[in-house]
Amino acid sequence: MKITFTGTGTSQGVPLIGCTCAVCTSENPKDNRLRSSVHLEIDNSSIVIDSGPDFRQQMLRSKIKHLDALIFTHGHKDHVAGMDDIRAFNFLSGEAIDVYADILTQEVLKREFAYVFSDIKYPGIPEIALHTITDDIFKVNGHSILPINVMHYKLPVKGFRINDFTYITDANFISKEEKDKIKGSKVLVLNALRKEKHISHFTLDEAIELANELAIPQVYFTHISHQLGLHEDVNKILPSHIQLAYDGLVISL
Repeated sequence: MKITFTGTGTSQGVPLIGCTCAVCTSENPKDNRLRSSVHLEIDNSSIVIDSGPDFRQQMLRSKIKHLDALIFTHGHKDHVAGMDDIRAFNFLSGEAIDVYADILTQEVLKREFAYVFSDIKYPGIPEIALHTITDDIFKVNGHSILPINVMHYKLPVKGFRINDFTYITDANFISKEEKDKIKGSKVLVLNALRKEKHISHFTLDEAIELANELAIPQVYFTHISHQLGLHEDVNKILPSHIQLAYDGLVISL
């Protein structure tokens, strides 16, 4: 399995255009973060988790020309806003794209993209095949995916485990039962928004504590705000088995 971090940033704490903060003016490309998303290549399957506002740019930048499925963690705008741009993949493949989401997220998609679900299909709209995520294992192109329930303040969010890889974003609480689903993974991706306390995201210290508790050999932090600081500065203070992810990072399992 090849994993490409197509985005590791967040809308939280992003300065306005023209900001002169250290992150905005950094010449290190690892400090340039689009909204959080990840692309998975499993055998011949191409899967993306979340399509935020930067989705089109991310797919072009990563030269992804084929998409089998789009999986959503939750319905917040920074994770769903780019769904319209799957129409390019429809054009290339001539087929509908499989979209997986829980009921809460489906409600958002149907509200935000009403024209996609209309009985009257306007020519050229995105073509999707919608599938419902529950708490049960589901399959994408024959590959088993285990949903992991986490809380984003009061909003239920789905994390996912695929083989030895677990991806969790937008969380600040995970129950013991759900932690048990993560244990044994070889790689964990976890959100770490900033150093200061936040109402709905893990802080850097909270994410480190959870990563150590779960005893995962390799951990990458994502959903990083400008408030966390420069990539290299933060990486220097992290334990050896934990790193900040960055846009364009590719790992294999």
